[in-house]
Amino acid sequence: MGLSILLSFASLAQTVEFYGSPASVISSGAVFPAGKRMLWTSGTTGGVADSTAKEGTRERFGDTRTQALSILANFEKTLREKGLSTKDVLMLRVYIAPDKSTGTHDYQGWYDAYAKYFGTADQPTKPIRSTIGIAGLANTDKFIEIEMVAVYP
Repeated sequence: MGLSILLSFASLAQTVEFYGSPASVISSGAVFPAGKRMLWTSGTTGGVADSTAKEGTRERFGDTRTQALSILANFEKTLREKGLSTKDVLMLRVYIAPDKSTGTHDYQGWYDAYAKYFGTADQPTKPIRSTIGIAGLANTDKFIEIEMVAVYP
């Protein structure tokens, strides 16, 4: 019996522990066991949303929500290729630039895209997240760039 409790404890000790308000859409922080492998991505922007749209138009890459969904779909593919899933995402660092057609930062577009991937009934993990408003990205047709860190289970 003692060995079974010890094995259960060892199993629990190998799990990432997120903490914070259960009502929040993000976690306040996380603790993960020493020795875990991690996957880090560079800042990633969205792909072309409409290849028929003229270069330099908003339609080419879409609005902030469209670009964020493109990035998250790309992350999901990368995670799968590396033997992970969105449940293994530890942290997202998000940079939002103003949408040049409105001149404003579309935070709600980002929040709506995020809500399709995290904190859902099917995928309850709510990663640590920072969302930072910036003056612009290197490509002025892009309104959002995201960095991701995931932890192997």
